[in-house]
Amino acid sequence: MGDFLMKENKNISFLNSISKTCEMGIVGINDVFDKANKSDLREILQKQKDEYNKILTKTSAILTSYGAQEPELNTMVKMSSKMMSDMKLMGKEDGRIAKMMIEGTNKGIIKMNKGLNENPDADNEIVELAQELITLMEHNIEELKIYL
Repeated sequence: MGDFLMKENKNISFLNSISKTCEMGIVGINDVFDKANKSDLREILQKQKDEYNKILTKTSAILTSYGAQEPELNTMVKMSSKMMSDMKLMGKEDGRIAKMMIEGTNKGIIKMNKGLNENPDADNEIVELAQELITLMEHNIEELKIYL
């Protein structure tokens, strides 16, 4: 029984990591959205935010099935993200927004790959969700490269 609980706790921890990665993507997009000059960049950011929300919904459903709740993103993390965005985007330049979003997204990809490597026995639905998030983030980077 102990092994089952340990695996379940690891699954919940990995799900929380997926959830936090999506939330950071959403927070990052919210922080820069109004500063984007080009409407097509704002459209891309909105679409990316919608995709993060879809994965967040799936994550929440799986967490519920484990009897766990989605973690709240720390208020300090949100404030720190906002302050960093404001400082880096003084010029409101779309290229800066793209660079910042790509850097943050790369951190998310690294976090998810690390999570996959550290949880080789995670449930299939969690592995698939992490892989879906990685694919989404890789696509997001490709969409943003044209603004560099």
